[in-house]
Amino acid sequence: MNQVWMMQIIFFIVLIIIAIPLGRYINKVMTNQNNLLTKIVQPIEHSVYKFLGPVSKESMRGKDYAISVLIFSAISFVVLFLMLICQGFLPLNPEGLPGLSFPLAFNTAASFVTNTNWQAYAGEETLSIFSQAIGLTVQNFVSAAIGISVLYVLLRGFKEKTTKYLGNFWQDMTRVILYILVPLSLVVSIILLSQGVVQTLSTSVETTSLELGEKIFLPLGTVASQIAIKQLGTNGGGYFGSNSAFPFENPTIISNFVENISILLIPVALIVAFGVFVKDWKQGRTIMIVSFGFLIAAMIGVTLTEYYGPQYSNVIGQLNMEGKETRFGIGWSSLWAVSTTAASNGSVNAMLDSFTPLGGLIPMFLMQLGEIIFGGAGSGLYGMIVFIMLAIFIAGLLVGRTPEYLGKKIEPFDMKMACLVILTPLLLTLIGTMVFILNPDAMNDLTNSGPHGFSEILYGLTSLANNNGSAFAGLATNTVFLNILGGVIMLLSRFIPMTAIIFLASHLGKKNVVAESSGTLSTTNTTFIVMLIITILVIGALSFLPSMALGPIAEFFLTK
Repeated sequence: MNQVWMMQIIFFIVLIIIAIPLGRYINKVMTNQNNLLTKIVQPIEHSVYKFLGPVSKESMRGKDYAISVLIFSAISFVVLFLMLICQGFLPLNPEGLPGLSFPLAFNTAASFVTNTNWQAYAGEETLSIFSQAIGLTVQNFVSAAIGISVLYVLLRGFKEKTTKYLGNFWQDMTRVILYILVPLSLVVSIILLSQGVVQTLSTSVETTSLELGEKIFLPLGTVASQIAIKQLGTNGGGYFGSNSAFPFENPTIISNFVENISILLIPVALIVAFGVFVKDWKQGRTIMIVSFGFLIAAMIGVTLTEYYGPQYSNVIGQLNMEGKETRFGIGWSSLWAVSTTAASNGSVNAMLDSFTPLGGLIPMFLMQLGEIIFGGAGSGLYGMIVFIMLAIFIAGLLVGRTPEYLGKKIEPFDMKMACLVILTPLLLTLIGTMVFILNPDAMNDLTNSGPHGFSEILYGLTSLANNNGSAFAGLATNTVFLNILGGVIMLLSRFIPMTAIIFLASHLGKKNVVAESSGTLSTTNTTFIVMLIITILVIGALSFLPSMALGPIAEFFLTK
């Protein structure tokens, strides 16, 4: 057990050591300063702007920026949808796989455009190399870039004074892809290749099973390049059906370490970049303390419950290795489970359906907090900033002062947009769960009944509504009903909060900066950190405690 704790401590130390310089680099990229890659990448960047034309040169108002995000995402959705439908007629399809059905293509396109990467299919059996490499991998880059771009719109809204302009969407997205995501993905891909992760355009390889002596086919494909950006962009969609539990995606402890680091790297680095951008590292420190506090507490909780918690055999104190890869064990599986649900990644290296009741509850609760504990690339940090604004607003009501954050007064319109960001995933989770349960065929889509069956439903809808993408394995995902319901939920949960953030940024940008006074609430001291934690917990606990009581909590007492 001590060895497990030591490995996890080393993991966090390495993560922080890499994230700090990366955060400073990201800030240089997003503020258009010269950086390590300027001489190499800038000619390519200018070529992209030349291709896009005048639209890439003018600074945009909030409304124009939001329209650009929505139009680009809509076009991406349509192109990917058609690509999946027509897969059977496209190149790089050595297995001759047919096109996807309308509901599955709709769900998959919605999933990857929204950075959710919910997968209602087994990749090696359903998608061609072309669909995976040209369709899904491209969206992994683009959706992550959009999240980071929108984050910087919000940050400019806080920093700028009385302005209507918040930057250019096409420039922001181009810079994120060329300077941040592509170089990092190249490095991670090379490391993964060195560990045996597959990267080829070849078809499946025929071999003989060692156990039964029968002929079997080993699926291949452009795996390493997709896995690198799936983790770095907090996407999570695996090349194979069993995701990062599959040896061709994640063969060794080293590849597991690198992939897990990649899940959290950009979200942590963005907090560093935020502190540098606002020229007040203490603001970034507040978010870092709260985020790491939640993540480490969750990691300890899952690890202990998998080591010592009640098992399905009703035996206390036995290791729960069910659903876990022996090469990773409980320690790495627990760390991955909390990393992927905190960072809105959704990839898995173990089957969460086989975790203990509390071991499954904790990752579910991390998602239900709104994917703000580091969260998705960009989206996690702007979600956390909204929670900070809510905590400040509550404090302002208590003392009778107009709340302020980063020199901008928080007014009713700002709180309306903040409520849209917070409440949209929350309501979609609960409404989606209700709609699924009211479906007469709901029980046919479950492998379990009782509290665990309800947990499978609640986890799945929580994942869909919070743009995570992971799932309990016991829920049948590839059904017409869930494909359509899930696709609609993913689109609404991604773009309603994102649009609200842009309009919030636009409203903030028009305001003057208010000078700090003796009455200004500090957002960097211990008192505020505690208040922020309470605000996050209260919203999550009050919203989801009744549903949790019907699922994992009830199951815990039944298996105890």
